[in-house]
Amino acid sequence: MSSSFLSSPAFFIILLLLHLGFCHVSHGAQHATYIVHMGQSQMPSSFNLHSLWYDSSLRSVSQSAQLLYTYNNAIHGFSTRLTPQEADSLMTQPGVISVLPEHRYELHTTRTPMFLGLDIHNADLFPETGSSSDVVVGVLDTGVWPESKSFSDKGFGPIPSTWKGGCEAGTNFTASLCNRKLVGARFFARGYEATMGPVDESKESRSPRDDDGHGTHTSSTAAGSVVEGASLLGFASGTARGMAQRARVAVYKVCWEGGCFSSDILAAIDKAIDDNVNVLSMSLGGGTSDYYRDSVAIGAFAAMERGILVSCSAGNSGPSSFTLSNVAPWITTVGAGTIDRDFPAVAILGNGKNYSGVSLFKGDALPAKTLPFVYAGNASNATNGNLCGTGTLIPEKVKGKIVMCDRGVNARVQKGEVVKAAGGLGMILANTAENGEELVADAHLLPATAVGEKAGDIIRHYVLTDPNPTASVLIQGTVVNVQPSPVVAAFSSRGPNSITPNILKPDLIAPGVNILAGWTGSKGPTGLASDARRVEFNIISGTSMSCPHVSGLAALLKSVHPEWSPAAIRSALMTTAYKTYKDGKPIIDVTTGKPSTPFEHGAGHVSPTTAINPGLIYDLTAVDYLGFLCALNYTSSQMRSVSRRNYTCDPTKSYSVADLNYPSFAVNVDGSGVYTYTRTVTSVGGAGSYSVKVTSETTSVKISVEPAVLSFKEINEKKSYTVTFSVNSSKASGSNSFGSIEWSDGKHVVASPVAISWT
Repeated sequence: MSSSFLSSPAFFIILLLLHLGFCHVSHGAQHATYIVHMGQSQMPSSFNLHSLWYDSSLRSVSQSAQLLYTYNNAIHGFSTRLTPQEADSLMTQPGVISVLPEHRYELHTTRTPMFLGLDIHNADLFPETGSSSDVVVGVLDTGVWPESKSFSDKGFGPIPSTWKGGCEAGTNFTASLCNRKLVGARFFARGYEATMGPVDESKESRSPRDDDGHGTHTSSTAAGSVVEGASLLGFASGTARGMAQRARVAVYKVCWEGGCFSSDILAAIDKAIDDNVNVLSMSLGGGTSDYYRDSVAIGAFAAMERGILVSCSAGNSGPSSFTLSNVAPWITTVGAGTIDRDFPAVAILGNGKNYSGVSLFKGDALPAKTLPFVYAGNASNATNGNLCGTGTLIPEKVKGKIVMCDRGVNARVQKGEVVKAAGGLGMILANTAENGEELVADAHLLPATAVGEKAGDIIRHYVLTDPNPTASVLIQGTVVNVQPSPVVAAFSSRGPNSITPNILKPDLIAPGVNILAGWTGSKGPTGLASDARRVEFNIISGTSMSCPHVSGLAALLKSVHPEWSPAAIRSALMTTAYKTYKDGKPIIDVTTGKPSTPFEHGAGHVSPTTAINPGLIYDLTAVDYLGFLCALNYTSSQMRSVSRRNYTCDPTKSYSVADLNYPSFAVNVDGSGVYTYTRTVTSVGGAGSYSVKVTSETTSVKISVEPAVLSFKEINEKKSYTVTFSVNSSKASGSNSFGSIEWSDGKHVVASPVAISWT
């Protein structure tokens, strides 16, 4: 979800409702939703259907409980409502592997095709017809606005014969709204309703229809059709198209006003596997937990086994460290960067100084002269009046003036709404230390500009010290070719990986700031109830936006290389990602203004035109991931929870996370010693000889690669190498150092980031 929603009053109301309503009280006992993993092979012979066995097992502990969902693909099992005592009792029943409480997930809330090199000059890299239109991108989100031009099927041939999905009717949605572009639309609400009560159909449609906008935005970003003349209120005008414009789209609505519930998410993944999607895009997350307790990770494992690449947002909890979501190694985890487009709006002060900010306000301009200027904290009786919360401003002190508000707590656009309601004519919105110099544009309800922390501090000093402060705001429209770009977004969640530190996450970054894509017809661009405007496209920000970029690019690669596994596609995207600008200088982290690191950008910024021909790939199979779980010392029941099978780790084998064939390296140093990592690469570029190049920031660890040359005689040939990290001096706990390992044959550069952390 866009980062503004996460700080809005609606979000806090949702949290309050969840606190009050997460468990219904019945007969004095609290009921909650549980997801029950069953050992499929342990079904007694007296049952001929697993669903009958599940129902019988449930009846053994509760006569009143009902099956919410039965699962056949994502997991083997079911979800239901139980008391904690009933859940404990069910755990003792034969064939029950685990009984896990449901988890609530949150959404992580155009020029990008050209910015990524997907313009007409590179059109021949990706086919326009045939295999490209056979790929289906499944999107788990808030649904779809099917009337959006982004889902036009003009020029599309018949729906692929491999597609097994369908269109579900519901409130304000008929099956006929699907077409040859939008080939599937389903909704999943049983888990949500079991906890929150019936969907309020006066506020949102109990159907695949998207009344929020987030799902339409993400799905059109991934695979929207070409729409000429697209813009938001005249901003960012041009041709909008998804990354995989010829791919088909299938939407699975799992997120409602009260959140996204794991029983619904699992049911959607279960159905998407049946429907035969090729890529799954999920711009949602809910913190981190061990993989055997994480429904997204568990469902993604099943999808991976069926050849489906799963792309997920890294989260919007940056710039703090250890804030990543969706870190399972079989998930492609995507952070966010900027693109080279901006929407400048100038804060003009009465002392003659001007400060640049951003805005998407469209409407009557302010008078040519500067207007009286007031700091919100001095126009309020509330202790946090500077934040411009609802009802905190005193109209007599605000009317006819420009108001300065500080960013934080409530939504940016809501602050403008509050200023306007109190009679203010304009707003200057200042970042605080948490957001630094990161500027996110909004379609404000009044003339407004958002400025960075440095400018904000200067402007605040002026308005507080000048005896007669005045100000104005000048909206300047759209500019392109902004440099440097990309920069890593401050909100983009950061590593290290808190679940498995030896797996480097995020995997890579993609465009996620001020992204133009399709929008719902139910809400205005701000999402505020008072916003009566309706737009076909909206500009929003978040790793929710970067995730579908990678999902669409994965669909493009799948169309060109249908035989590639999900791991191969991710490898191609990672090893060809770039970490420097065209002038050779490293990509910047907007938070610090300094070079970003692999904990921020992973392998780098996605570069689809080079990913098409990566030279070498790091491939992985389900068996490799099972070995990874063995290295984590998972119990047999934990293994079954993730993999849906009885898998016994070989007691004679020494398993190591360091040996998972991942396209990156994360080394956790505990004192001195030697750390050895093994990798195997597969040639997808034919015969060639690759030489290794190692770079490192530190002399405290010596990095050696053996052999230093890999020679391939034919395509699909595999070669292995070993990387040894020898620690010869210690650093303070919490220190990090970075580097890279690159293989090149003169035509291809196959790069892997290295992160070394002292624990």
